[in-house]
Amino acid sequence: MEPQQRSPLLEVKGNIEVKRPLVKAPSRLPLPGSRFKRGPDQMEDALEPEKKRTRGLGTAPKIATSRPRAPALTTVPQTQGQTAAPKVPKKTGPRCSTAIATAAAAPSMLGGKKPSKRPAWDLKGQLCDLTAELKCYRERTQTLDQENQQLRDQLREAQQQATVLGAERRTLEGELARVQAQAEQGQQELGNLSARVLELEERLGTQESLVQELQKEQLGLQEERRGLATRLEEQERRLQTSEAALSGSQAEVASLRQETVAQAALLAERGERLHGLEMERRRLHNQLQELKGNIRVFCRVRPVLPGEPTPSPGFLLFPSGPGGPSDLPTRLSLSRSDERRGTLSGAPAPPTRHDFSFDRVFPPGSGQDEVFEEIAMLVQSALDGYPVCIFAYGQTGSGKTFTMEGGPGGDPQVEGLIPRALRHLFSIAQELGGQGWTYSFVASYVEIYNETVRDLLATGTRKGQGGECEIRRAGPGSEELTVTNARYVPVSCEKEVEALLHLARQNRAVARTAQNERSSRSHSVFQLQISGEHAARGLQCGAPLSLVDLAGSERLDPGLALGPGERERLRETQAINSSLSTLGLVIMALSNKESHVPYRNSKLTYLLQNSLGGSAKMLMFVNISPLEENVSESLNSLRFASKVNQCVIGTAQANRK
Repeated sequence: MEPQQRSPLLEVKGNIEVKRPLVKAPSRLPLPGSRFKRGPDQMEDALEPEKKRTRGLGTAPKIATSRPRAPALTTVPQTQGQTAAPKVPKKTGPRCSTAIATAAAAPSMLGGKKPSKRPAWDLKGQLCDLTAELKCYRERTQTLDQENQQLRDQLREAQQQATVLGAERRTLEGELARVQAQAEQGQQELGNLSARVLELEERLGTQESLVQELQKEQLGLQEERRGLATRLEEQERRLQTSEAALSGSQAEVASLRQETVAQAALLAERGERLHGLEMERRRLHNQLQELKGNIRVFCRVRPVLPGEPTPSPGFLLFPSGPGGPSDLPTRLSLSRSDERRGTLSGAPAPPTRHDFSFDRVFPPGSGQDEVFEEIAMLVQSALDGYPVCIFAYGQTGSGKTFTMEGGPGGDPQVEGLIPRALRHLFSIAQELGGQGWTYSFVASYVEIYNETVRDLLATGTRKGQGGECEIRRAGPGSEELTVTNARYVPVSCEKEVEALLHLARQNRAVARTAQNERSSRSHSVFQLQISGEHAARGLQCGAPLSLVDLAGSERLDPGLALGPGERERLRETQAINSSLSTLGLVIMALSNKESHVPYRNSKLTYLLQNSLGGSAKMLMFVNISPLEENVSESLNSLRFASKVNQCVIGTAQANRK
């Protein structure tokens, strides 16, 4: 078995322990070249007996004797990591032992057993004693010189050994530094290896966790594979079943194709028949509207509002028709008492009753849905290509705006004719879409204030710039009229229409009057241009639907004192009455088949020119107040409506291409 190899560091430590420098202890021997001298104290100790012997004889001559001390040997400095070298034992030879014995005997001679004290007069004896003592000291000095020589030899050997040990120490120090550097490098490498081991252990843990996850995933995939294999087998069985069913279905498909061809032919035949029926429906619908009259007049009496006086009984009556109470009301009777008239007996004259008959009369309890139900078929005529115009006429505060636009708050029960008409049109257009018809709707909303056209749909900086809007022909030779600088907004749903009505309601000109706290002082005209197309048959139709809220029809009071504000109201009233008079003249001219119809006498009739002619269908709502204080204005409105109701316009023609 081979001996275990020792590390260099242990070998260096072993060499240091073996080769330790010899350190000499301080010696009392004199150095070479020094004489045998004693100090005063040593001489005094050596001659102590003689002093005692000669104490009474006087002063004796002193002998210069001394014991020189040998200087201490220089010690070798110890290097770091070395232990102190042991003291080298003194080399004693025969001479050294004799000298030591003589030196040891001298004190015994001097300070041991003392000879008898010589008398002071015995100088010879004293001299003999001193001579013997001097001889003894000389022998001792010779012995010490020999010892000193030996010690010098030992010193030279020790110095040589120290030199060798110094060189060896420097070599060992260099080797120690190299070993320490190697040790530091080893420590650094050990730290790097430890960090590397930690990193590898961490990676190993990560890899082990990854391996565990992969193993779990592998187990899941194996389970999934088994499930997929099971499903594959099931799908293969189902495929075989489907293939068997497919072969049986192919024959059925062939027969179904034959049936499909027959059904397609039948569908085409029924489509033709449906189209024919739709055309027949439109013709009959138009014929029905013509039988009702291309100019119809409805009368609507608004209810008494909270805070208003209740009219006397018999002021307003709604007589039943020939069929009794089950017939829809078409007549209205209004009583008027004249205090200026009287009988010969002085009693007041009986009230005068005025009877009127219209196409339909709506008492105060009639709701918005009931009113719209009566005009729904007329609104649908616009989809068939017939121009339709519906306008509300009456004094301020009689309910015209409520009839056309509805009440505030967005309550569906009080919605006016405009939102209800557009909802109805959107619904019918969607139904006709199943028959191949597609419709588009473009809305505009303007007001005519003091014979000036203003856009109610203007936004931003364009608000109030009504002077920029003018009524013009759409093109050379075209009969279609447009309003320049007015917004024409495509609409397709109810929310878009509600937004337009809200914007127009904010922009419309209003002012305070004696009849109404917030009165409309302008004519508002909502127009919806309808365009329909049947692409498969190449059919097109288009017509406008005009819904007009006329301004209040009050007469002027000639006795009214005119201030700056009243003059503005006077000018507004004159413009309103002028346009309403022109509207009546136009309707009369159309009824009388006159060659000239004064459309251009008013911006209102000029804008509605295409909706008032012989190819149009018109409906006028005359709105009256139930209050007795407004009986004069109510009678004027009813008389004007009666004249319009007596007019007959020619047969309407659809605008088709």
